[in-house]
Amino acid sequence: MSTLSATSAGREFLVFGRLEMAASTEAPEPWYLALLGFAEHFRTSSPPKIRLCVHCLQAVFQFKPPPRVEARTHLQLGSVLYRHTKNSELAQTHLEKAWFISQQISQFDDVKFEAASILSEFYCQQNLVDSAKPVLRKAIQISQQTPYWHCRLLFQLAQLHALEKDLVSACDLLGVGAEYARVMGSEYTRVLFLLSKGMLLLMERKLSEVHPLLTLCGTIVENWQGNPIQKESLRVFFLVLHVTHYLDAGQVKSVKPCLKQLQQCIQTISTLHDDEILPTNPAALFHWLPKEHMCVLVYLVTVMHSMQAGYLEKAQKYTDKALMQLEKLKMLDNSPILSMFQVILLEHIIMCRLVTGHKATALQEISQVCQLCQQSPRLFTNHAAQLHTLLGLYCISVNCMDNAEAQFTAALQMTTHQELWTFIVTNLASVYIREGNRHQELYSLLERINPDHNFPVSSHCLRAAAFYIRGLLSFFQGRYNEAKRFLRETLKMSNAEDLNRLTACSLVLLGHIFFVLGNHRESNNMVVPAMQLASKIPDMSVQLWSSALLKDLNKACGNTMDAHEAAQMHQNFSQQLLQDHIAACSLPEHNLISVSTTSVTQPINSESVHPAWIFKRNDCVIGDRTMKLETALCQLAGFHSVHSYTHLGHWGIMTGF
Repeated sequence: MSTLSATSAGREFLVFGRLEMAASTEAPEPWYLALLGFAEHFRTSSPPKIRLCVHCLQAVFQFKPPPRVEARTHLQLGSVLYRHTKNSELAQTHLEKAWFISQQISQFDDVKFEAASILSEFYCQQNLVDSAKPVLRKAIQISQQTPYWHCRLLFQLAQLHALEKDLVSACDLLGVGAEYARVMGSEYTRVLFLLSKGMLLLMERKLSEVHPLLTLCGTIVENWQGNPIQKESLRVFFLVLHVTHYLDAGQVKSVKPCLKQLQQCIQTISTLHDDEILPTNPAALFHWLPKEHMCVLVYLVTVMHSMQAGYLEKAQKYTDKALMQLEKLKMLDNSPILSMFQVILLEHIIMCRLVTGHKATALQEISQVCQLCQQSPRLFTNHAAQLHTLLGLYCISVNCMDNAEAQFTAALQMTTHQELWTFIVTNLASVYIREGNRHQELYSLLERINPDHNFPVSSHCLRAAAFYIRGLLSFFQGRYNEAKRFLRETLKMSNAEDLNRLTACSLVLLGHIFFVLGNHRESNNMVVPAMQLASKIPDMSVQLWSSALLKDLNKACGNTMDAHEAAQMHQNFSQQLLQDHIAACSLPEHNLISVSTTSVTQPINSESVHPAWIFKRNDCVIGDRTMKLETALCQLAGFHSVHSYTHLGHWGIMTGF
């Protein structure tokens, strides 16, 4: 957050108190200055001496101070108790008194609305949402003559409704804020409200409303002549919505121009210096994300794109950069949004590891995600389904099919999001196909993800994966012509949007079908490009499969040297995967495959390690679909509460200066 942020100044509650005293027409009493000075000293000590700070503030009441000082001191005490202690009951008492007393005092807006904001935040943390709403509504009602606070409180109440998944109410409030900002002459804040509303509309899949709104925002941003950093940050916000919308639809190729604009935009921002002059319009005292957070965000959406496109080495490169930047930021800032970024990056890189044949590393990173979620109940709530999904994918990779089924089933019970549901069902279907004796369950699933009829989501990538699953099933059932039809449909769709992993999987399976049919020439025409593409990704499972086919193909055609070379490749891939398989199953984290929904973030019992499982060729893991991020990734009204409408989560909406 900017060092000029009024939110930062407001959160430094004692500094905030001194600033207001300086503006007061009456000089403060010496005893008050002394006590406040001591309290500030203790609070800012290293380490902070919070108990002594509280004692100094409590001593103020011994002098029976006037209402202004009394209300401000209650606010300061409530804030420090809330943020630095576990004494929630006493914190609540002081914050409620600050809010009550300040309402009786005229021209006392900063203390009054700060008290309302922090009290509402406190209520939400204590799961007293029904208590927070009336406070915010009352504060919004009486703050219309105070533009900064009116906008900030609207953002905060919208965030609260979004956390409850009441997106209609949240959109209504953001619409009110946009109109208020327009009336107050702040086009900048108007766009912040509109883009935040656009994010929620995307979450509701109201695309007919989203497109004109984003078009309006694009026009306003391009025509707005203001602070360069503010303008570029609006463009980043705008482009992030576009990029994640494309990725959500599985349109990896179509998104490239927009992603390139986003990357250029963040480069421009990184060269700009912060303008230390605050906007003169109080309604414009907001920003979206700090520059450093925006850089991580652009890395993140680049990883998402690379993962979905099958450029896994590129995904690894940008993940490493983003995680390094995150570690630096977290040393200075414990904002929950940074942990959220870290979890999302890990979710994506875990899927990359499973594809590239690094299961042991993937398992350790799954454990890391569990530990991060253990530190935040809200983070775990928002990512529990993703965690079980990742564990299910890991179970497939080590051939623990019963555990994979259990993990996917748990994930399905924990999500209402259609894209994640479809992704899980697609992978669960692959489990049933491999088990070979779950026909009733399999056909029930396939009816619900029929790519030819009423497919449940609009995602291009997921629909292509559904065709692949149909082709895989037809192959195992010996219905080769039907399998070829499904796989050619997958190829057509994956080639249209550069879905490289689905392309490689489809090619090698087609090659296998042609080999079984005795058409060695066509088989070779499929398997060779499959191997080349799998090497580029790189996808160890497809390389293993392709090398086995090439060995048999060349042997059947009498190409002894080529058959020997392919056999050597196959042996190398087998050894690498087997060693990684044994290493993964020997880790204490392997116990995570058996955990229940309620214990997924509990400490791992290192004394009960599963034995290494017999290695089999992993030929049908569907990992081409990235867990998506469809958010404006913003922060709302100075607190960074986390809410997930999707499997990757959604941030709040704004941060006040």
